[in-house]
This record gives sequence, structure tokens and C-alpha cells, in this order.
Amino acid sequence: MDAVDRKILAVLQEEGRLTLTELAERVQLSVSPCHRRLRALERNRTIVAYRAVIDPTALGLTFEALVFVTMRQEDRDTLLGFEAAVAAIPNVLLAQRLFGDPDYLLRIVTADLAAYQELEDDTLAALPGVQRLNSTLVMKQVVNDRPLPTA
Repeated sequence: MDAVDRKILAVLQEEGRLTLTELAERVQLSVSPCHRRLRALERNRTIVAYRAVIDPTALGLTFEALVFVTMRQEDRDTLLGFEAAVAAIPNVLLAQRLFGDPDYLLRIVTADLAAYQELEDDTLAALPGVQRLNSTLVMKQVVNDRPLPTA
């Protein structure tokens, strides 16, 4: 990956709906070489998806919690079962397996505290292998969904 590829990535992270012609202008290439580079970045999975970033409050999702999960047991089947179950919960925006204790970090959005409580009590606590859930509430987003540094 060279500097031009990195520039393409930087521009697309900021404005993913640019036309190919606009992208080529921004990175100072003609359309054909820009198109070849873009397709190569897609083929090699450097670019994995295109999507719209939506304000959660527009959907009524005004409550956010970070949930630290400690597992009762950490055998392969339990972890895979937990991870598959977490991946199926639409309110989980992020799920990361961690080294040490706790075992997982989840970022969850809901409409309000009551909806979060219901999700925790009825769904999260019943996930395979869960020993303990420790939640902290997000007061304010300071940096959120920032583009990856390309330089």
C-alpha cells in the first residue's frame, strides 16, 4: 500500500458517497487508475464495507452502557457460544474479547435505562458461560466512530 492508496482510504472514510470521478479528483488521479486502485483495495479486503453512520438519537437510542463480562468458564465451546449469542443481539454495537479480567467488553445502546435493565436481566445475564456483568453508563461521547489514521 502506497501513499496514494492511503489517500484514497482517508478520503473515503470521511466521504464514502463520493463518485469515482470526485474521488479521483481528490486524490489527484485520473479515473481509470483510481478505479483500479479502489477495486484492488476492495478485493484485498482493505475496504471491507460501505455504510451510513446514523445518529442513534434519531432512532430513539439515547442510552449507552459499557458492559464488562466475566466468564464462569473459558473453554472453547462456551466462548464460541457466548460470542455467537452476543453477535445476534442488535443492541450490541461492539463486542471485544480482552486479555485478563474481565473477559469481554460490550458497547450497548438502548432507548432508556428501563430497556437496558430488561436487556441485561433477560438476555445478557442468560448468555452462555456468564458469571458476572459489570456495567458503566456512558455520560458523553467525546470521540466516536473516528476514521482510522492512514498516515
